[in-house]
Amino acid sequence: MNALEIKNITKKYGDFHLENISFILPCGNIMGLIGENGAGKSTIINCILDTIEKDSGTISILGQTNEKNNLRLKEDIGVVFDVSEFYDNYNILQTENILKDIYKKWDKKTFYNYIEKFDLPKNKLVKDFSRGMKMKLAISIALSHQPKLLILDEATSGLDPIMRDEILDVFMEFVQNENHAILLSSHISSDLEKVADYITFIHEGKLILSSSKDELIYEYGIMKCRDDEFEFIDKEDIIRYRKKTYEVEILVRDREKMANKYTKCIVDPAKVDDIMTLYVKGAYLCLDL
Repeated sequence: MNALEIKNITKKYGDFHLENISFILPCGNIMGLIGENGAGKSTIINCILDTIEKDSGTISILGQTNEKNNLRLKEDIGVVFDVSEFYDNYNILQTENILKDIYKKWDKKTFYNYIEKFDLPKNKLVKDFSRGMKMKLAISIALSHQPKLLILDEATSGLDPIMRDEILDVFMEFVQNENHAILLSSHISSDLEKVADYITFIHEGKLILSSSKDELIYEYGIMKCRDDEFEFIDKEDIIRYRKKTYEVEILVRDREKMANKYTKCIVDPAKVDDIMTLYVKGAYLCLDL
C-alpha cells in the first residue's frame, strides 16, 4: 500500500499557482519535501490535511480519500507543524489529560515513554520550555495516538545537531514498521540525506522532481569547467548552469557518463542542496528547435 498518492493537485492563491503536483510515498519510507520559501510545500501539506480546498486533483491517504468527514483517517495521521503555543499554559500532566479525551487511540504509556526518552519535565509549564523541548513534546504527541502517517513541517528547524540526530533516530524507528511512513518538509538537506528514502522538490508551485534519494545522489553530478570549455558542452547535457568567477558549475545527469564524455572537466557528486540551488539560482539553456 502507498501511504500517499498525490495526483495532479492544483491550487491558486492570487498570483501563486500550485500546478499539477503528483507524487507517491510508499509505506515504510520517509519522503523529504524540499523547496525554497513560498515554493508551495505548505500548500501541499494543507491540501493533504484538507485544511484548504484544492482546485483539482486527487489525494489518497493509506488507500482512502482525504474527506472532511473521514475522522477515522485523521486519527491515522500525526502532524507536527512549527512550534505551537496551544499547550503553553499547561504542564505535560495536564496536556496528557486533555489529549486522552481527544484521540480515540491515545496511548498513555507510549506518550510517557517519549517524555522520558526526551527528558521533558512533567510539572513545568510548556510556555517555559525551550524551542527544542516544545518540538520534542509535539513529536511525542504526534506519535502517541498510533498514527500510520506522520506529516512534519520543519520539525527539526532551529534545533542543535545533537537534538536533531535524536529526533531523526525516532523517525527512523517509526518507519521500521512497514505500515508507517513520513512526509518531512525541511530546509535542512543534511537531515534528509541521512533519513529520506525519497526526495520531492517543489519550485514556484511546480514539481521539479520526485525520485529516490539514492537515484539523485548517485546519478546527478556537478560538472565544473572553464568558460572556454563551457562553449563546447552539448546543450542537451546541461540541466542548469551557473557562471562563477573562475569556473562554470553545471548540473548534469548520469555522472559517470559525463565524466567519460568530458574528460577535461571535473564531475563531482551532487548533494541535495547542490541540486536545489542550481535549479533555483542557475540558468536554463534553451535547446534550438
